[in-house]
Amino acid sequence: MTKEKSSVIQIIKKVMPSVVSIIISKSLEELEKELPATLSPYLPFGTPMPKIPEEEIDAHGMVKIGGGSGSIVDKSGVILTNKHVVIDPKAEYTVITQDNQKHTAEILARDPVNDVAILKIKNGAVKLPAIELGDSNNLELGQTVIAIGNALGIFRNTVSLGIVSGLSRSLAAAIDLKAPVQEMRGLIQTDAAINPGNSGGPLVDNNGRVIGINTAIIFGAQNIGFAIPVNAAKRDLADLKKYGRIRRPLLGLRYIILDEDLKEKNHMPVGYGALIASETHHHDGVVPDSPAYKAGIKEKDIILECNGERITKEKTIQDFLENMSVGEIMNLKVLRKKKELNVKVVLAERK
Repeated sequence: MTKEKSSVIQIIKKVMPSVVSIIISKSLEELEKELPATLSPYLPFGTPMPKIPEEEIDAHGMVKIGGGSGSIVDKSGVILTNKHVVIDPKAEYTVITQDNQKHTAEILARDPVNDVAILKIKNGAVKLPAIELGDSNNLELGQTVIAIGNALGIFRNTVSLGIVSGLSRSLAAAIDLKAPVQEMRGLIQTDAAINPGNSGGPLVDNNGRVIGINTAIIFGAQNIGFAIPVNAAKRDLADLKKYGRIRRPLLGLRYIILDEDLKEKNHMPVGYGALIASETHHHDGVVPDSPAYKAGIKEKDIILECNGERITKEKTIQDFLENMSVGEIMNLKVLRKKKELNVKVVLAERK
């Protein structure tokens, strides 16, 4: 056995006790209420509604509807996972630890922006092995990573080896079928195999420290998976400990990032910055009563700079917000009808 293989095995042995499977269940009664609304648009007219097989219903009238993964980050049973794994408020969540023990879990917090959620095992008397959290700001292309999770919701404790193949990636995705598509930014790209069910599981470095939370794949592509940098989740954990909830700053703008192509096609005055405008007619570019609204930002303004740095496709307003806190002042340079203005915005808490 090579030294490298031996090292990987030792890392897996170290972290595996802290990785959990998350089983998502729902009552038969609730599912029977939801099935017509969920399936009717896709069934031919007059087709009877399918019934849930009896063998899939447990003794308590619960039906397993999905699965995910998570990491124990505190010996009291605090667990990090993806928000989309635990998005359903009417579902029940069961955590299965490596020793096959089942525990009921409660949702402590869901990040309003990132695909991160924090759970806790209800039986607080159990002391569980916590995984170590690393630093996602110091990642390098090509470094070895290991993804662990509940692949396809069936194959527990699945391990795959890969490298960091990209940093600061952006991806348009929806956290569920009913949710609008959102842009996920700052993601870690890896070629370690990530499958449905791996969501929420850890991406660890060669020291066994979590550097990301596995979150997404691109269907139809091979060896392209994405993870949320762990530093975003560490901030959520700190907020929860200090405030009892996750606090995210709100600016209150909808915008289109400008570039040289848009400048030429639309005769814009600049080829960078954020044009304040909604992409649909159903929403305002400036959210009413938001911090941006109160600071005087107007529709068709162009935000040129944020805190002294240019706004571009590579660094959007959302990227600046990620590194700011509720109550901080965001300094904006605004272009309005050929006149540059300096505007200070006090960030509020996103509800």
